[in-house]
Amino acid sequence: MSRIAITSPELTPPVGPFSQAIKVDGFIYFSGQVGQDPTTGKLVAGGIAAEVGRVFENLSAVLRAAGKGLDDVVRAGVYLTNMSDYVALNGVYARHFSQPFPARTVIGVAALPLGACVEIDLVVKA
Repeated sequence: MSRIAITSPELTPPVGPFSQAIKVDGFIYFSGQVGQDPTTGKLVAGGIAAEVGRVFENLSAVLRAAGKGLDDVVRAGVYLTNMSDYVALNGVYARHFSQPFPARTVIGVAALPLGACVEIDLVVKA
């Protein structure tokens, strides 16, 4: 099995031992992104809608580095620290994908990096 790391020059490098994305066996697995502003390294202000918007900007940067776009996404994993943000998440999420929508899981979690409200990871067909 050959693994190829994919890294976007538009984002700050990961702060741990992981890749932004890995291409293997015909798929690309994207690590979760939070609403971190790559210019400041800090979480964007403005709550769930602002964070989800920034998450999609960050994911799109890694997708571009892989030669892909949001239309290539087959699965999304979403992690929320507050399930009452579900409706707001859906509002922003729906603006980034078209039908047929990717398969998706939304999981409630206790905490996320940088104190984020949301984190999203993706799977894309290579």
